[in-house]
Amino acid sequence: MSSTGQQRKHASESSAHAEERLGEQVEEALGTEEIGDNDPLFVEAGLERVSDGFHTVPELTRGRSYTLAVACAGKGRIILSLVLQNPVRRTVACDGVPLRRRITVSAAKVKIDTEGMPGATGMVAWRIDKVGG
Repeated sequence: MSSTGQQRKHASESSAHAEERLGEQVEEALGTEEIGDNDPLFVEAGLERVSDGFHTVPELTRGRSYTLAVACAGKGRIILSLVLQNPVRRTVACDGVPLRRRITVSAAKVKIDTEGMPGATGMVAWRIDKVGG
């Protein structure tokens, strides 16, 4: 194998390791690394590469309130889009700090998406919980 091939392999291994580290960072920030099935308020959570974004249509109950938390770790910014009765778009920095937003479901369908802005890299995680009470 040429030294270029070895460098390429090493770079992809370190990239995978960096993604794993960033993934752990955002999951820890959202408390999703140890979610149990017995948490009655938990709805859903996930983790994706910033370049892939996440796209979810969670099954939420109309008239109920939820907390959406999104955290991105890496470089750059992502755009978070919430399609509710009134669509919302927010820019989120990939600094590992969670953005939390309370949403009350008034539409039959809720759609949540992220997309990386040009040059953005890293991992993005989300978590949706019912508001207790």
